Amino acid sequence: MAINVIDETVGTLFSEPDVDGARRWFAAKSRVLSNKVMTVREAVERFVPDGAYLASGGFGTVRIATAVLHEIVRQRKHNLGFAGHTTTHDFEILAAGQCFDRCDAAYVVGLEVRGLSPNARRYMESGQVQVTEWSNATLGWRFKAAAMGVPFLPARTLLGTDTFRHSAGRTIECPFTGQTLAAVPALFPDVGVIHVHRADVYGNAQIDGISVADWDLARACKRLIITTERIVETDEIRRNPELTQIPYWLVDAVCHVPYGSYPGNMPYVHYSDEAHLAKWMEAERDPATFAEFLNTYIYGTQDFEGYLTLAAGEARLAELCALEPLKRTPEVA
Repeated sequence: MAINVIDETVGTLFSEPDVDGARRWFAAKSRVLSNKVMTVREAVERFVPDGAYLASGGFGTVRIATAVLHEIVRQRKHNLGFAGHTTTHDFEILAAGQCFDRCDAAYVVGLEVRGLSPNARRYMESGQVQVTEWSNATLGWRFKAAAMGVPFLPARTLLGTDTFRHSAGRTIECPFTGQTLAAVPALFPDVGVIHVHRADVYGNAQIDGISVADWDLARACKRLIITTERIVETDEIRRNPELTQIPYWLVDAVCHVPYGSYPGNMPYVHYSDEAHLAKWMEAERDPATFAEFLNTYIYGTQDFEGYLTLAAGEARLAELCALEPLKRTPEVA
């Protein structure tokens, strides 16, 4: 029985839900246990070409792969596609470098209670970026469809809204009930970046706390760069296999980056540096001041470690660690 398409939307589909093509790509990826440790600079050079479609893990300013995003800006990557799934500071960073020219937007420009990013807003209003709209749920479900290996997922969300009209979904008739549903297309990013708590050299990666959409994102991306607070022995990974949300065969690069989510929050490790985030926002108010800010903190530093030293330093990082609650382990009866 054919599915009847009732209506089409006006948004642009930046990435085709080519399930068979993705299957061939993933089938060709090596399952060999090889050492994938490299620097962030090497990972970006190898796996983030100009024009690629990029997705960022974490949520808001929580557990984002800041070091990779800085390096994308530092290497002046351009014409990227970007999945704006509750992207706040990560979106702000890439907008600072004008790295993307098309965006699937669910939550962008705003930094939640901190306000709107003046520079990101200027960039999105400049006409240089094509935008297709989604909700957080539907953009997350696009990753889920890709992770499941299906070209779309049916849903009832967004129907009858302007957001759905400006998406790239479809309105379809359910072949079983005749009900009207939204068809949400799968999204296979060319490359994803995710920051984790620990990983081994092969890429087996563990996340403490809420993973948000990263389980699906890791399985949807054709290439995956992992940054990690710690590199541990595989035996440590195997002691708690239920925490290994990202298995090694999905991963292309493992980068050791302590405090890799700074100035965002890393659950159970450090709190967000609200003072430095405010400094970003204040500098953005004037384009000339912001250009100087970027020259100082990103273009003028060789790597993320240099940025950490300049923006925070050991004393400030210690303060942020003290502010973050430690992970509590269940008591044994």
